[in-house]
Formats: sequence, structure tokens, C-alpha cells
Amino acid sequence: MVAAALAAVLVGASVLSLGAVATTATAAPVVTPTPTPTPTEDPRIVADDPVPATAPRMCSVADAAADPRLATLQAQVRNADTGEILFDRSGDTPARTASTFKVITSAAALAVFGADRTFETRVVAGDEPGTIVLVGGGDITLSRMPTGEESVYTDAAHLDDLAAKTTVALTAAGETTAVSRLVIDSSLFGTDDWRPDWNPNSPAEGYQTRVTALQVDGDREDPTRTGSPRGTDPVARTAEAFAKYFPGATVETGTASVGADELASVSSPTVASLIHDSLLESDNMIAEALARLVSIELGAGNTFASLQQAIPEALAEYGIPTDGIVVADGSGLSTANAVPPSYLTRLFGLVEDGVGELEAIEAGLPVAGETGTLDEDRRFTGDNEAARGHVFAKTGYILSAYTLSGIIEAADGSTLVFTIYALGTVGETLPWTTVEGVDALTTAFFRCGDSLSNA
Repeated sequence: MVAAALAAVLVGASVLSLGAVATTATAAPVVTPTPTPTPTEDPRIVADDPVPATAPRMCSVADAAADPRLATLQAQVRNADTGEILFDRSGDTPARTASTFKVITSAAALAVFGADRTFETRVVAGDEPGTIVLVGGGDITLSRMPTGEESVYTDAAHLDDLAAKTTVALTAAGETTAVSRLVIDSSLFGTDDWRPDWNPNSPAEGYQTRVTALQVDGDREDPTRTGSPRGTDPVARTAEAFAKYFPGATVETGTASVGADELASVSSPTVASLIHDSLLESDNMIAEALARLVSIELGAGNTFASLQQAIPEALAEYGIPTDGIVVADGSGLSTANAVPPSYLTRLFGLVEDGVGELEAIEAGLPVAGETGTLDEDRRFTGDNEAARGHVFAKTGYILSAYTLSGIIEAADGSTLVFTIYALGTVGETLPWTTVEGVDALTTAFFRCGDSLSNA
């Protein structure tokens, strides 16, 4: 039958061909199909929704999770490749984060500014001859160290360079009057510079100073030492350092006139570099400056209160719901900050995927037993040494919380993203033992890998 049908087709085709020689056939109208509209792509980067684990998993970390050193535990672990939730303990409950909040601030800064943005400290002309105005732009890494000598910060600008450029500009402009008056303008961040729930001893302990748009070396007494004590008036320290380049000039605070001619400027390190230093050594002042700059850029304001609007608005870029997140500061030092462990875990899923410019976060993460705040003497020691070099995570510590969140390259070759909160009076009663408990649970996650059980 197939052969007969084929023959009929061929005969019919021959008849049509012969007919075409004698007459002109009327062509059938050509119908052009309407193209299917191309859907408009959502400009946001949308994170995958969490996926419950489906395959049976038998590797339990129940003993490590029940460790009393962890006080009240909240935690979540996901497979970074599949999105499956492997382990969960109150993972969707917002709680204080300690310094893991710096990851939130870093992600917000990358969304708003990108990795290559810098911030300028400027000198502009004053209203009268002999007057110059030093204007802070939020770069707290600006160094009073001589050019050629480095502070704790990577690629920091130098105050002596700014002074030299100012002198050259004044000479080029034909200014014959010596600088007799130096005005210090730190108005960009306003006057809301300290939270009442911050530890009042932290400047002396080297953790932080006041949040100001103009400071040198993060207000450290020793610019070359990360843990150096800090001052309580960073603007005054900066004014004193800059005034040395203009002997005899009086110094006062004020603001630059709108439209004042710029004489000179120096640029901060890039946002990526600032994030690296902030995460690696848990630098609170970089985080606070970035948070404040994000808020100003988005038009939310220049106060701590404005961060509650600005940070979630910036984070919307990543498509992860920010419901329940409370933003009290940019560094995580406040006990009022609240983020569910699941948010950080989902965000680290995007970091691991290299979404957008989030690779800058992964580049700055401390490595267990090797770099930054995970290279302290008692981190990942003893039985926990097995995870050294395989955990890339941001540490966090305040008196009521020890936290750790990041990425694990597990023993079975899988990649996990995780968050651990140990909440309670851990910093007052069990400081280093709580750290060891956090490391032990992290190491247990490392050993289990994708076989991790939620039991």
C-alpha cells in the first residue's frame, strides 16, 4: 500500500507539472503566522525557592546540634547545587546575627554601587581667600600614614597625597594667600553616629568608633594594627592630621558651599576591596560606612533608622523575600538586628553561583584555619581540623550571639551553604567554648555533606 500511494503521488505531481506549462495557476494567498510575543524578562535576579530534601539521608549531626555550648540553636543547611534543605532548626525565625550581618550590607552595596565604585574625599575652595574645606565622602580607610607606607586597609588613599594635590591646585590657580583657615566638613553622614545598644567599651577594645563620613584609618591609634584601640572623635583626629600640612591655619568644623570649586580629591578602594577588608577582618566601620552610603544613594536618609528602608530596598535585586528582616545598623553589632538563618543561606546560594557581582563576597570570606577571623588560634582545632581549608564563612560575635554563615566544600565533594546562630549569654559565660561548639557543628556538616540528615 505504501508503494501504491507513493506512485499515486508521483503521477499527480506529473499532471500538475504538465498543466503548469499550458496555463498560469492562481497562487494561493500566503498566510504569515503572527509571531509569539517574547516575554519580558524580569530584570531582578530571582533566587530559587528553598526545596525540601527528597532523598533519604542517614548522616546525623544530632549530637553536635544538641551541644549545650550552643545555647539556643538556630541553623539551616542547603545543598548549594539543588537548593534542597538538608538541615533546619528554626531556620525561618528572624534573630540577631552579630557580624554575619556584614554579608547583608555587602550584598546591598554591590546591588546599589557595583564592585568597582569608589568614594572620594575632597578639598574645595572656601568662601574667602586662604580658606579651604576638607569634605568627607564616607571613606573611613583614608590613611594618615605617609604615601608608600600601608595601613591595615588594602589600597587606601593617603592624606599627604590629598594635601600635596591641594597645594599644587592652589598654586596653579594663582592663589598667593597661604592657607590660613581649614574647615572640616563631615556632614554627609549627619550626627546620628552611635547606637545606644552598642558596647560602650568597644572603641577601647578596638572594635569600632563613631560613624562619621570623615575619618582616617578607621580612627585607630595604630593604623598598622587591626585590633588597635580606636578613638571616640574620628573627625577631630582627621582634622589634626590634615592641619599638619598647613601650618598656622586655624581649624573649625563647617560645611562646604554648594558649587564650591574642587581643588583636589583622592579615591577610596573599590567597593569590592572594601567588602574584602570588611568581611575578612570583620571591620565594623567599613560596614557602617557602606550601609550609610547605600541609604544616602537610595534617598532614604543618613541615619540608623533610614537603613530599615534602604537595605531591604537594595536587596530586592536578588529576589529573596526580606519579610521579617530588621535592620538596626550595618555591622551587626546591635542586638536589634534580626535576619532568619534561611535568608543568609539563600543569599549564600547566590554567592556560590556567582550571581551578579556577589563573587566579591566569596572573595572576602575568611577560610577556616587559614585566613581572617577564622584563623584565630582556637578556630577549627583538634577534631575540627578536618574542615580546615573547606569552610568559607563570615564569623559573628556579640555578647548574646555567636554566628557563622557561608559555604562548605564537603568531604563527599558536594557544596553546602549554611548558617548557624548560637543565641543566649554565650559571650558572657561560655565565650570560647561556644566557638568550639559552632566549629564542631560546622565540621559535622562538612563530614556529612549531601548525606546530612535533618533528624
